[in-house]
Amino acid sequence: MELNGASAVISGGASGLGEACARDLAAKGVKVVIADLNEAKGKALADELGGIFVKTDVSNETEVQAAVQAAVDSGSPLRIVINSAGIGWATRTVGKGNVPHPLDTFEKVIQINLIGTFNLMRLGAAAIAATEPVDKDGLRGVVINTASVAALEGQTGQVAYSASKGGIVGMTLPAARDLSAVGIRVNTVCPGIIDTPIYGEGEAAEAFKATLSAPVPFPKRMGTSAEFAHLVRSLIENDYMNGETVRFDGGIRFQPK
Repeated sequence: MELNGASAVISGGASGLGEACARDLAAKGVKVVIADLNEAKGKALADELGGIFVKTDVSNETEVQAAVQAAVDSGSPLRIVINSAGIGWATRTVGKGNVPHPLDTFEKVIQINLIGTFNLMRLGAAAIAATEPVDKDGLRGVVINTASVAALEGQTGQVAYSASKGGIVGMTLPAARDLSAVGIRVNTVCPGIIDTPIYGEGEAAEAFKATLSAPVPFPKRMGTSAEFAHLVRSLIENDYMNGETVRFDGGIRFQPK
């Protein structure tokens, strides 16, 4: 699909993987809508890229609809939705002293990671479906969701996170089948260990990242946000990619701990 002249809504677009996607697509002529809770970073990035910032809680229907509408009103047809907003959580199902996993934290992770992804996908896809096709196949746009290798190999304490990301993987194919009827492709990326600002800076952070990346077969390092963004753009541009879940992990397979 041709990128130049289209618009995109990117949840979690103010930092990390979402920011990398915003930068990559903007460089290809895409009008990016940064849908994020972080106003300072989101506005600064949108201004830098000539995009639009909309403060967005992905689990809130009204706020997500506002982000989608901003893309529709941008003057560039909405063709791309990228779901990269999410939170992590680590708690065992039964912890020390036989304390059960808090239900409210499990619900929060599901609400943001899984329901938030579906919320933007459904509202964004409805807007994309209202556009004219871009080619003889009837293509109108693309949805890229972000899951995790934890969806497939969840580690100790990742029950909530893995459930949320596994749900994203689980809905990829049926969503693709649903949305193919209106000319929209859907694919999901499962990143492994990616070097983002979440790990901090300094010697301690670098040592921790080295430990995390040690089990990666090749290349023996963490992945980069730019490499993730490159893969996302490839999935958007390649018109025959649909209904797929793609690992992006350097060949790592998570162990229990």
